[in-house]
Amino acid sequence: MRTLPKIALLNCMLLCVLLHASFLKAQSTDIAVAVNLKNPVNGLTMAELRKILSAEKRTWAGGVPVVIIVRSGTSHERQTLLHLLHMSESDYKEYWRAQVFRGEASAEPIAVPSNGMQREALAIYSGGIALVEVQDIKPGMKVLSLDGHLPEMIQPTR
Repeated sequence: MRTLPKIALLNCMLLCVLLHASFLKAQSTDIAVAVNLKNPVNGLTMAELRKILSAEKRTWAGGVPVVIIVRSGTSHERQTLLHLLHMSESDYKEYWRAQVFRGEASAEPIAVPSNGMQREALAIYSGGIALVEVQDIKPGMKVLSLDGHLPEMIQPTR
Protein backbone atom coordinates (compact mmCIF):
# COMPACT_ATOMS: atom_id res chain seq x y z
CA MET A 1 0.00 0.00 0.00
CA ARG A 2 2.80 2.46 0.76
CA THR A 3 4.40 1.90 -2.64
CA LEU A 4 1.31 3.06 -4.55
CA PRO A 5 1.29 6.62 -3.07
CA LYS A 6 5.04 6.91 -3.74
CA ILE A 7 4.57 5.86 -7.36
CA ALA A 8 1.68 8.31 -7.76
CA LEU A 9 3.81 11.09 -6.27
CA LEU A 10 6.72 10.28 -8.59
CA ASN A 11 4.40 10.24 -11.61
CA CYS A 12 2.99 13.62 -10.58
CA MET A 13 6.49 15.05 -10.15
CA LEU A 14 7.55 13.70 -13.56
CA LEU A 15 4.48 15.26 -15.19
CA CYS A 16 5.30 18.63 -13.57
CA VAL A 17 8.88 18.47 -14.87
CA LEU A 18 7.70 17.60 -18.39
CA LEU A 19 5.13 20.42 -18.39
CA HIS A 20 7.76 22.88 -17.14
CA ALA A 21 10.20 21.78 -19.86
CA SER A 22 7.49 22.14 -22.52
CA PHE A 23 6.66 25.67 -21.34
CA LEU A 24 10.31 26.73 -21.45
CA LYS A 25 10.77 25.19 -24.90
CA ALA A 26 7.76 27.14 -26.16
CA GLN A 27 9.04 30.29 -24.49
CA SER A 28 12.57 29.90 -25.85
CA THR A 29 11.31 30.43 -29.40
CA ASP A 30 9.99 33.90 -28.67
CA ILE A 31 11.96 35.24 -25.67
CA ALA A 32 15.64 36.13 -25.82
CA VAL A 33 18.14 36.96 -23.10
CA ALA A 34 19.71 40.28 -24.07
CA VAL A 35 22.68 42.08 -22.50
CA ASN A 36 24.74 45.20 -23.08
CA LEU A 37 26.93 44.93 -26.20
CA LYS A 38 30.12 45.26 -24.12
CA ASN A 39 29.27 42.25 -21.97
CA PRO A 40 31.89 39.55 -22.67
CA VAL A 41 29.46 36.70 -21.87
CA ASN A 42 28.05 34.86 -24.89
CA GLY A 43 25.83 32.31 -23.19
CA LEU A 44 24.28 31.17 -19.94
CA THR A 45 22.74 28.03 -18.58
CA MET A 46 19.17 28.14 -17.31
CA ALA A 47 20.51 27.76 -13.76
CA GLU A 48 22.87 30.74 -14.24
CA LEU A 49 20.02 32.83 -15.67
CA ARG A 50 17.84 32.06 -12.63
CA LYS A 51 20.70 32.99 -10.28
CA ILE A 52 21.19 36.30 -12.09
CA LEU A 53 17.47 37.17 -12.22
CA SER A 54 17.05 36.36 -8.52
CA ALA A 55 20.20 38.33 -7.54
CA GLU A 56 22.01 35.23 -6.27
CA LYS A 57 24.72 36.17 -8.81
CA ARG A 58 25.36 39.90 -8.67
CA THR A 59 28.36 40.52 -10.90
CA TRP A 60 29.53 39.57 -14.35
CA ALA A 61 33.04 38.33 -15.07
CA GLY A 62 35.39 41.20 -14.36
CA GLY A 63 33.27 42.48 -11.48
CA VAL A 64 30.74 44.54 -13.46
CA PRO A 65 27.52 44.67 -11.40
CA VAL A 66 24.50 42.93 -12.90
CA VAL A 67 21.64 45.35 -13.61
CA ILE A 68 18.35 43.52 -14.09
CA ILE A 69 15.97 45.32 -16.44
CA VAL A 70 12.42 44.01 -16.44
CA ARG A 71 9.27 44.95 -18.29
CA SER A 72 6.55 46.25 -16.01
CA GLY A 73 2.92 45.26 -16.01
CA THR A 74 1.60 42.11 -17.58
CA SER A 75 4.01 41.88 -20.51
CA HIS A 76 4.98 38.49 -21.94
CA GLU A 77 8.56 39.11 -20.79
CA ARG A 78 7.37 39.75 -17.22
CA GLN A 79 5.27 36.58 -17.19
CA THR A 80 8.23 34.57 -18.46
CA LEU A 81 10.43 36.06 -15.73
CA LEU A 82 7.92 35.09 -13.04
CA HIS A 83 7.65 31.58 -14.47
CA LEU A 84 11.44 31.14 -14.55
CA LEU A 85 11.67 32.19 -10.91
CA HIS A 86 8.62 30.15 -9.86
CA MET A 87 7.00 33.24 -8.33
CA SER A 88 3.74 35.12 -8.53
CA GLU A 89 3.82 38.88 -9.08
CA SER A 90 3.22 39.52 -5.37
CA ASP A 91 5.93 36.98 -4.40
CA TYR A 92 8.35 38.72 -6.77
CA LYS A 93 7.65 42.18 -5.32
CA GLU A 94 7.96 40.90 -1.75
CA TYR A 95 11.17 39.04 -2.61
CA TRP A 96 12.80 42.25 -3.85
CA ARG A 97 11.52 44.35 -0.96
CA ALA A 98 13.14 41.84 1.40
CA GLN A 99 16.39 41.81 -0.62
CA VAL A 100 16.66 45.59 -0.36
CA PHE A 101 15.56 45.70 3.30
CA ARG A 102 18.23 43.14 4.30
CA GLY A 103 20.86 45.01 2.31
CA GLU A 104 21.37 42.06 -0.03
CA ALA A 105 20.49 44.26 -3.00
CA SER A 106 20.92 48.00 -3.36
CA ALA A 107 17.70 48.38 -5.37
CA GLU A 108 14.94 46.44 -7.07
CA PRO A 109 15.37 45.62 -10.77
CA ILE A 110 14.75 48.52 -13.13
CA ALA A 111 11.15 48.23 -14.38
CA VAL A 112 10.43 49.83 -17.75
CA PRO A 113 7.06 50.14 -19.49
CA SER A 114 8.20 49.73 -23.10
CA ASN A 115 10.53 47.83 -25.39
CA GLY A 116 12.23 51.05 -26.42
CA MET A 117 13.04 51.95 -22.84
CA GLN A 118 14.32 48.41 -22.30
CA ARG A 119 16.71 48.83 -25.27
CA GLU A 120 17.87 52.20 -23.95
CA ALA A 121 18.50 50.80 -20.47
CA LEU A 122 20.52 47.90 -21.92
CA ALA A 123 22.66 50.41 -23.84
CA ILE A 124 23.22 52.58 -20.74
CA TYR A 125 24.03 49.92 -18.14
CA SER A 126 27.15 47.89 -19.00
CA GLY A 127 25.91 45.11 -16.70
CA GLY A 128 22.36 45.19 -18.03
CA ILE A 129 20.38 42.01 -18.71
CA ALA A 130 16.78 41.69 -19.89
CA LEU A 131 14.29 39.20 -21.26
CA VAL A 132 13.14 40.49 -24.64
CA GLU A 133 10.65 39.20 -27.18
CA VAL A 134 12.59 38.06 -30.24
CA GLN A 135 10.70 40.34 -32.62
CA ASP A 136 11.83 43.29 -30.46
CA ILE A 137 15.55 42.54 -30.80
CA LYS A 138 17.20 45.44 -32.62
CA PRO A 139 20.74 46.27 -33.75
CA GLY A 140 22.83 47.20 -30.75
CA MET A 141 21.40 44.42 -28.57
CA LYS A 142 23.49 41.35 -27.78
CA VAL A 143 21.54 38.09 -27.46
CA LEU A 144 22.96 35.31 -25.31
CA SER A 145 22.56 31.63 -25.96
CA LEU A 146 20.68 29.75 -23.27
CA ASP A 147 21.84 26.21 -22.55
CA GLY A 148 23.84 26.43 -25.80
CA HIS A 149 20.91 27.53 -27.99
CA LEU A 150 19.87 30.86 -29.45
CA PRO A 151 16.17 31.58 -29.98
CA GLU A 152 15.04 30.20 -33.35
CA MET A 153 14.63 33.59 -35.03
CA ILE A 154 18.08 34.83 -33.98
CA GLN A 155 20.96 34.00 -36.31
CA PRO A 156 24.51 34.07 -34.94
CA THR A 157 26.52 37.09 -36.08
CA ARG A 158 29.48 36.29 -38.28
